[in-house]
Amino acid sequence: RFQQVQSMMCDLMEWRSQLLSGTLPKDELKELKQKVTSKIDYGNKVLELDLIVRDEDGNILDPDKTSVISLFHAHEEATNKITERIKEEVSKDQPDYASYSRMSSSPTHSLYVFVRNFVCRIGEDAELFMSLYDPQKSTIISENYLVRWGSRGFPKEIDMLNNLKVVFTDLGNKDLSRDKIYLVCQIVRVGKMDLRDSNSKKYTQGLRRPFGVAGTCCL
Repeated sequence: RFQQVQSMMCDLMEWRSQLLSGTLPKDELKELKQKVTSKIDYGNKVLELDLIVRDEDGNILDPDKTSVISLFHAHEEATNKITERIKEEVSKDQPDYASYSRMSSSPTHSLYVFVRNFVCRIGEDAELFMSLYDPQKSTIISENYLVRWGSRGFPKEIDMLNNLKVVFTDLGNKDLSRDKIYLVCQIVRVGKMDLRDSNSKKYTQGLRRPFGVAGTCCL
């Protein structure tokens, strides 16, 4: 039972990443939501938990707004679907490497990053470029995520405060098989040539200069 639940949890986490990516078309999104709810209902049955009845879109039915007869039919339909699913699982010859097969058949993986704050004494505006980096091959394996940070310690687009989120998508099994993957942040200072200049006639505004870099192992 542990291996069975473990496999289901891995599926749910993978599908959750796909839902959060926001890259799925509307029809695929609806189909994926139905797969998620079906997997949750089946898992509840395996763990002998309460059955949750849903409508056609996968939303939980409100007993205060749904008639008793409708709830009964929904329970009956959900029970029949789960029973059929259990029969399919029992008749299926599950190999010992089920988790490996699941990973091999998975098309893509995603990495979700939430930028909460940037603390660095620069004194001017900065641009933060975040990307995934393979240290063994010394190469960047993703596109850059750009964050423009103001000199006062806030994002340039103030409405993006506490909402700086990005999902690195299209990571295949080849990427997951790498020894390590780092999340690298390159810092570019935007302003005058020399921070010590005080005379505006001696420098040009808006120059982009490398300032620093930071990295952390994420995979």
